[in-house]
Amino acid sequence: MEEIRIQNISKDFDGFLAVDGVDLTIRSGELFSFLGPSGCGKTTLLRMIAGFETPLRGNIFIGDQDITDLPPYKRPVNTIFQNYSLFPHMTVWDNVA
Repeated sequence: MEEIRIQNISKDFDGFLAVDGVDLTIRSGELFSFLGPSGCGKTTLLRMIAGFETPLRGNIFIGDQDITDLPPYKRPVNTIFQNYSLFPHMTVWDNVA
């Protein structure tokens, strides 16, 4: 997979700013995860990368291609929804640490 670059991405829902000016680069071959409290914009950011949400402003690149306005079926990304815990009987900290 090529590098994913997010530049100044923002998204609001009825006036609530869910993602505010995020800049991020995920290099090719890099293992990366979003970790944060409920409601901090993790899923919204992933949905924008996948094309399921439209950013209020900013751009998303894969390699040198700006995919911000590409429909989901034309983006070379996959989405898997899963629980945070590999071991459901353990805390978030114990699962991640």
